Amino acid sequence: MVVALRRAAGRLGARQIALPCTCAPSIVSRTSPALSRRVHSSSSSSLLVRPPRIHLSTRQLATAASAASTSSPKHGPTAAYERQVEEGIIVNDDHQRSIISLLQDMYDKLDAYTPPPIGPLPPPRKPSLLTRISRSRFFATMEDELHQANRAEIPLPAAPRDLPKGLYLYGSVGCGKSFLMDLFYANLPAKYEQSKRRVHFHAFMMDVHRRGHKIKMEKGEAQDWIVLVARDLAKESRVLCFDEFQVTDIADAMILRRLMEALHAYGVVSITTSNRSPDELYKNGIQREQFIPCIELIKDSFTVKCLDSEIDYRKRPRALSKVYFDPINDHTRGEISKLFDSLAGSEEIVEHRPLSVWGRKINVPLSTPTIAQFKFIELCGKPLSAADYLEITKTFDTIFLVDVPQLGLDTKDQARRFILFIDAAYEAKTKLFVLSDPPITAVFSDEKPKNNGEITAHQRAVMDDLGLSADIVGASSIFTGDEEVFAFARALSRLNEMSGVQWSHSSKMVKDVEH
Repeated sequence: MVVALRRAAGRLGARQIALPCTCAPSIVSRTSPALSRRVHSSSSSSLLVRPPRIHLSTRQLATAASAASTSSPKHGPTAAYERQVEEGIIVNDDHQRSIISLLQDMYDKLDAYTPPPIGPLPPPRKPSLLTRISRSRFFATMEDELHQANRAEIPLPAAPRDLPKGLYLYGSVGCGKSFLMDLFYANLPAKYEQSKRRVHFHAFMMDVHRRGHKIKMEKGEAQDWIVLVARDLAKESRVLCFDEFQVTDIADAMILRRLMEALHAYGVVSITTSNRSPDELYKNGIQREQFIPCIELIKDSFTVKCLDSEIDYRKRPRALSKVYFDPINDHTRGEISKLFDSLAGSEEIVEHRPLSVWGRKINVPLSTPTIAQFKFIELCGKPLSAADYLEITKTFDTIFLVDVPQLGLDTKDQARRFILFIDAAYEAKTKLFVLSDPPITAVFSDEKPKNNGEITAHQRAVMDDLGLSADIVGASSIFTGDEEVFAFARALSRLNEMSGVQWSHSSKMVKDVEH
């Protein structure tokens, strides 16, 4: 470091920097005894071991130190990204590197940040008149919530002065959001290993409502349950990473601002990905004007960054592994069977394993402790919910889905459930094998469209926004609305990504994603 600083100072125009001498003992010890005595006795001996003093300003010293340490960080997202480039897992990309630098900055701030202890709970107090009026307006259409307007509030502590701003990364399908979150979460500072949590935002809000229901049952409706839930969350996790941040439910919209304020007050740092900018959240939602303050809070508390570029990272050429099989015949059934047996290895294969989900039992037709196989009609032909699929994909590392048919307008509900399942498998980093009758990308196309085989202008506009071509969608998608087409496009994009070698690597790296 001394040598590096002196060299850097030389570049600033100075000959040397005055530093404590660290080389004199070694020089003297290597001389003869006589020379050693002369060095210690000579009045000018310091010239042999001490450089001339040159006085540099504080700014010059800081510049010299910076010049002496220009190498890339050894820890964090940047180093992890460079390793993956060197190993050929990903292709170097300047746009992604610009985002990685933001993540590295967040890593450095988290490394220097010490979350404060959570103090004792102060007594609740009555809310202000303005707050009561605001609540009354917001809950006006929900009679069972009217009494909340007069609910006592628990005072929040001031947020830590050194609390790092959160990160809000948003962009369209294929912009690399999930990859960047994978990289960041897997390479957080070691001190957060036991206090970090990554979760799909929908699953997180389900957990919040479940905790709130328990508190209200135990302590009564008058409790400021949102703050109590936030305190518990802060005790468990000091860093929260949210996938797919979106607000579509009024039940979420009406509590989100208070929840975020409380999490910040208790020193929790949040990083989130989303398909929408903050200003697009809860668009056209019921009483959206009451949600605007939450949007402003997000913009104040997070560094907001759009990830969109001209590149769809999911469509980049990649070595494909054989994971999708079609059509359904004896040969493809045999291939799927061989794969299942090969992955199962010596693990016991169990038929009709019961899986508990929200107090109900879901039948798993064929499984080992880590692998499951379902027929399409068993998984998507029954009224299962997103929560069911989240639990299934969290339980099994690998899932085989067989006998997937052509889906048309008469099986639209099954198609929606299939998309929910794909989303859950994607978020859980589950390895997916599919046996379908049509090619996997044509599963959602209607064979007998009622619009003469043409995509409507409305559909085409939405597809253009998503960068999705008619060649991929098919002659006529069975979906029509904005949200349906968006979910459909995302499902196709994710199926494409899940067929690549990088997906296998990602699955092993971050299978601990929570749902």
